[in-house]
Amino acid sequence: MVPFKLSEILPRSFYARDTVTVAKELIGHYLVHRSPEGLTAGMIVETEAYLQGDPACHAARGMTPRNRVMFGPPGHAYVYFIYGMHFCFNVVTREEGVGEAVLIRALEPVAGIELMRRRRGREKITELCSGPARLVEAMGITRAHNGYDLTREPLYICRGRHASLKLVTTTRIGVTEGRDLPLRFYLEGSPYVSRK
Repeated sequence: MVPFKLSEILPRSFYARDTVTVAKELIGHYLVHRSPEGLTAGMIVETEAYLQGDPACHAARGMTPRNRVMFGPPGHAYVYFIYGMHFCFNVVTREEGVGEAVLIRALEPVAGIELMRRRRGREKITELCSGPARLVEAMGITRAHNGYDLTREPLYICRGRHASLKLVTTTRIGVTEGRDLPLRFYLEGSPYVSRK
């Protein structure tokens, strides 16, 4: 039994707002993927905001073939390859024409945990989705999901709990430019975040 209603998919209007607000409010909701292998889901516990004027944002220098999805409608997946070996999953925010997104950095696994373990080759539950590359692998997200509409199945975000959660605001991880900006958010006390 999953701890959320699969029918309560977040609407596009949730994403068509200020990116920092969306990054904070995504925490506590559930990323769900119904793949041919089975259902996997995790509660979002860590995010990072990337803003168009931010030097670490892929859209900082304008639209390119790689980042085109970021400038499209909100509520779509932006999946990119990094370090020549990993994919990262982002949610496009703001209105069409503004290149901003939220990187999903970590999940607390809640469904399909054995499938996640097989995909990751790991047993420890805290190592399944504690980082952007790890969660993409565990959730079965690929480059084929780039541009995917997150307001419908099979890859989507369901409404969870948010109001009572305590969040920590800090600087982002793994960026050199814009590294002092307080644009990383995580669930206080969660053992599933990528790094404290």
